[in-house]
Amino acid sequence: MELFEKDLQSPTLPPATIRLAILNVTLMGCLALIASCKTEPSNSFTFTADLPPGFTYQAFVEYTPAKDETCSVPDRRKTVSAHNQKWRERYEPIFEIPIRRTISGCPMAIRRISLDINSVYGKSRGDFSADSAVVAVLPDIEERYKNSFDSRGESTFHGQCQWLFRTSGKPRILRKILDCKETDALGTPEPGRPFAAYTHDQLPGKTVRMKIKLAREEQPYVRDTWVKFPNGWKRCLGDNFEDQYAFCYGNYTDFSTFTMPDGRVCTIYPSCTE
Repeated sequence: MELFEKDLQSPTLPPATIRLAILNVTLMGCLALIASCKTEPSNSFTFTADLPPGFTYQAFVEYTPAKDETCSVPDRRKTVSAHNQKWRERYEPIFEIPIRRTISGCPMAIRRISLDINSVYGKSRGDFSADSAVVAVLPDIEERYKNSFDSRGESTFHGQCQWLFRTSGKPRILRKILDCKETDALGTPEPGRPFAAYTHDQLPGKTVRMKIKLAREEQPYVRDTWVKFPNGWKRCLGDNFEDQYAFCYGNYTDFSTFTMPDGRVCTIYPSCTE
């Protein structure tokens, strides 16, 4: 560098040459500085969900000691973080999830996301139902079980939820149960609940999306308790109105009323009146 500076001070060099040489030296110094800086890989990924209208989800993110770590966290509650815990009051579909955390001095890595899919069908606080979905995260997974990401860094897993209905109690109050199953991208049902699996090194900076559709038709929760007619479903009477099971057992002419969650007494579901 000293020799270079002396050369620049030579009276035989024209000013334009000197300026160009200084510019080149400055540029090389900047490039060297940039090359020496290493970008730290992201320690998080984004989770989000596309759900039917009126649906929400809760997420419980579980951590376990990182690979080859022998430490442990005595209080297991500290290894789980919750999102959308108060989903009735405030719901956020997108959130950022750390992949690795240090908890009580122990290096931990994400193990799974347990998801509750919620929906309300009435005005009372108990008039809601939920079903589950899971995202598993492991150090190693066989390729055939591992979900992949597209060119945008996004991975989507799919499911379909269906409302099932039944009656409960002596007034035969209508209750609804949410039943969610895994599907492929085209909506073809697959065994089990909505599910996805990834390795830790797949996730930094990526987006995982849960996409749930709602089945068009509702179905009875228990077989042989309702009869389908062109305009809806009628509740079999059973032995008498107080028969809590009230199976049809071939009697498809005697039916009972039932009470909707809003208090209406009905003879057919879902229209209530014939």
